[in-house]
Amino acid sequence: MTNADSTTATLSSRSRATIILTTSFMLFSMFFGAGNLIFPPMLGVNSGTSFWPAIIGFCLAGVALPVVGVIAIALTGNNVQDLAKRGGSIFGLIFPVLVYLSIGCFYALPRTGVVSFETAIVPIAGVSGTGANAVFSIIFFGIALALALNPAGIVDALGRALTPLLLILLVVLVVLSMVKLDGTPGTVGEDYAAHPLASGLVEGYLTMDSLAALAFGIVVVNALRYKGFPEGNTLVRGVSTAAVIAGGLLAVIYVGLGVIGQVIPDPSKYENGASLLADAAKLTMGQPGMIVFGAIVLLACLTTAVGLIGATSEFFNHLMPGVSYRIWAVLFTLIAIALSIMGLDAVLAVAGPIIGFLYPPAIALIFLVLLEPVFGRRINTVFKLALPVATIWAALMSFNSLGWGSNIIEPMIGWSPMHSMDLGWVVPVVIAAAIGLAVDFKRPKEEVIFREDAKAELPTV
Repeated sequence: MTNADSTTATLSSRSRATIILTTSFMLFSMFFGAGNLIFPPMLGVNSGTSFWPAIIGFCLAGVALPVVGVIAIALTGNNVQDLAKRGGSIFGLIFPVLVYLSIGCFYALPRTGVVSFETAIVPIAGVSGTGANAVFSIIFFGIALALALNPAGIVDALGRALTPLLLILLVVLVVLSMVKLDGTPGTVGEDYAAHPLASGLVEGYLTMDSLAALAFGIVVVNALRYKGFPEGNTLVRGVSTAAVIAGGLLAVIYVGLGVIGQVIPDPSKYENGASLLADAAKLTMGQPGMIVFGAIVLLACLTTAVGLIGATSEFFNHLMPGVSYRIWAVLFTLIAIALSIMGLDAVLAVAGPIIGFLYPPAIALIFLVLLEPVFGRRINTVFKLALPVATIWAALMSFNSLGWGSNIIEPMIGWSPMHSMDLGWVVPVVIAAAIGLAVDFKRPKEEVIFREDAKAELPTV
């Protein structure tokens, strides 16, 4: 029997649909971390009567873009570092480093500790303050580090049990909140008054899932390969379908969590989504329900922290083999402890400019990768023009938002359409891509770098 026959036989002996569904739950659990809990409820509070356009914008950034990112990885079969090299050697090095740092020790990792503390410890144990947060952070990240260094299957076992439990509990919380809570939507916040969809889109950036998709996509591809999915269209369809299902779950949960922010009494008193959800659990399920909810969130954040420590440490160990995995893991853990002690607001303040800088080149990279099969040729010039423009424009936007040289930068970038919605980078990137495309089409056609047999069909789910 040939390898192809063996693969087909292996797949025919079990349900392909079951494998894809299992993979979609795995991807959902990878995406659904601390930030996915805390942002939708506050969007529900701050958007007021403009909730629906705001949550649609949020889902565009927090669901649609991650799904598209995973599909882009499936089409090429490459990891984020290989994809980033299309923008040149400098972009190919710096961009992946910043992505892994942002989904690791500088933002997503400390966020797991902060959200755990504010959701599971403060409302249940009744302790708060910098001292208590510091003690908790040291214990929390110490356990995460120990598991990351010697996982021995513990994290996988916890993840398989916790993802369904967390989903069930969140659904119960949403349903009970809609039935029992009688609050009304608050006043529309300033950011949501004029452009609720665009404001929701920018808020959705903070989930980091579009950036994470570039790192997680190859994990899903390899998982289905291991399960026996053959290369080409079958593998791409399997990965893409799993991504769509995971995205659907994320969208349902996001809308539900946002609704809680709409119906909770006295919404204006909440400063972050962690305390809001803790109160919602107590109001709807009492103290026992709040304890169970806090425990599930705590363990879910812990497994996420272990995964983030492991992923970022492996990447940097691969980048600089002279520094061991263990040293990277300890270093990133110490940085996460320091940032988490500063509190959630401080973590978000650090993350905002970083995320605002990374998202334009990330989105540009994802869509250019998807366009390449359409043109049926390499579009090297497109990548090498559009990605630097996206990066430079994003840097100028970040400096401008921080007030660094705004009197000079604002006139330089303020002319672009959608500038007021933090989307001013789109038109310059499209112009750069069009120029690059004209150059590429004047050159002889080269071999394309995507799966030729994979472009035929994508899931229509």
